[in-house]
Amino acid sequence: MSAPNRSDVAPATVSVALREEGVEVEYLDGRVTFYHGVPQTVEGSLTTQPGKQTHVLVTDPTESEGVLLYVNDLKTHDDILADTGVGRVILGEGDEEELFPGVTARRPGGQRTELDADPAVARGRVFAFVEDDWGEQSYEFVDAESREGTGEGGDR
Repeated sequence: MSAPNRSDVAPATVSVALREEGVEVEYLDGRVTFYHGVPQTVEGSLTTQPGKQTHVLVTDPTESEGVLLYVNDLKTHDDILADTGVGRVILGEGDEEELFPGVTARRPGGQRTELDADPAVARGRVFAFVEDDWGEQSYEFVDAESREGTGEGGDR
């Protein structure tokens, strides 16, 4: 069994607000986090750089709530995740797991995370936030039809 602060934790539903300047998430404990910037659009697959923290947010069709999951977060204690409603999945090198319907994460090696997402199957918007102490990048998974004519970041 893994250490108490390094186990899988099921996510709960959290409040989400999509704003022009980024994505706001309100945790179950009332705290708010803000992922800055208009997400870059990506089709199908995204591979992070080594050692980056990866957070995946899938909204419901109303885009006002969703589920947030940390992939391979080794810093946050299980109790804190449970209080906030954020979930976590721990993947070993070579492991793959479906995080949500239409969203899969894998560890291809080299401390990278690879995400595949199909928003049509997920039935909501799918975001990935990739960060470290030096900065953060935001991505939104789109299919080819929704990307045409909407510009970067979709049609908020």
